[in-house]
Amino acid sequence: MTEKLLNHLVEGPASAPPLLLGPSLGTSYALWDALAPELSAAHRVVRWDLPGHGGSAPELIGPGATVGDLAALVLALADALGIDRFAYAGVSLGGAVGLHLAVHHPDRLTSLAVICSSAHFGGAAPWRERADRVRREGMEWLVESADARWFTPGFTVPRLVRDHREADPEGYAACCDALAAFDLRDRLAGIVVPTLLVAGKQDPATPPAHLREIADAVPRSTLVELPGASHLAPAQCPRAVLAALRTQLDGFPASGMVVRREVLGDAHVDRAQARQTPFTARFQDFISRYAWGEIWTDPTLSRRERSMITLTALVAHGHYDELAMHVRAARRNGLTPQEIGAVLLQTAVYCGVPAANSAFATAQRVLAEEEGDTGG
Repeated sequence: MTEKLLNHLVEGPASAPPLLLGPSLGTSYALWDALAPELSAAHRVVRWDLPGHGGSAPELIGPGATVGDLAALVLALADALGIDRFAYAGVSLGGAVGLHLAVHHPDRLTSLAVICSSAHFGGAAPWRERADRVRREGMEWLVESADARWFTPGFTVPRLVRDHREADPEGYAACCDALAAFDLRDRLAGIVVPTLLVAGKQDPATPPAHLREIADAVPRSTLVELPGASHLAPAQCPRAVLAALRTQLDGFPASGMVVRREVLGDAHVDRAQARQTPFTARFQDFISRYAWGEIWTDPTLSRRERSMITLTALVAHGHYDELAMHVRAARRNGLTPQEIGAVLLQTAVYCGVPAANSAFATAQRVLAEEEGDTGG
């Protein structure tokens, strides 16, 4: 008999690094609607539903369930999808699942983001009381206070409130049981994966102090506090959460200006900066961040290879002023005059002889100037 899995949605290229996203109690994977499409540009994003929530069967867990049981379901899902190691981000109960994985299965994680969550959830009694009442009365009484528990005044996400109303009482109550039994405070110091902690400054359920407690204990952790955010920060402040996650997943962006100076030289960049006006300032910032801070810093290609590609593209489009600048850059990146000549000869075949003729003239002038500068 085939093992029943958590309901899930997979987005992004199959070959991209995997990222699993965990939801909060009472929500579905729609909690990540504003972020998943952006994250899936560079990751294989897998969003999943808690048992009894969204499309996940409630019988996946039962009374007395633990966060460890939920973590086992997440690992079973990853195994079924052929995912060995993955980055993980989770909100509230989903964040608790991430902490459990980091403590008990660190070999499966490449990084961890814990959002509006805690290493403990205020003691067992309130959660057991909630579980008992949900089993007796259903979900409607809880739905009435959802906006106040999840968001700051005046904000709501109807889809999430609807998911809360439609959650299966038995599945929801079992998740409450898991929260009641959860306390990893004495294990936090053993977490070794890079860990991001995101707190909503106006979160009544897991206030920033809960995330600070984790940050103080976990080595290699980073804490981000979001003004104006309550408990479901990915839904209320998606841009801020996305920025924090991208830094966690992809590393801090390299300084585009540093790379620009290394490739083009201080003299050229200083001239460009001196000519900058309020009209051109945003463009200069754009190329420093995008071209030099993202493309030229990608380690997939060496700077030598990028120079050869750039020379070819500039010849193809007839940008000979830019070509002169990048001939100088190619020399700084280690290309010899002979190698530059070979690149331009290649362009004669694929870009046309007249284009290559002009390119050779430009390159010859630049290389002669360089020889003169060195006293050769």
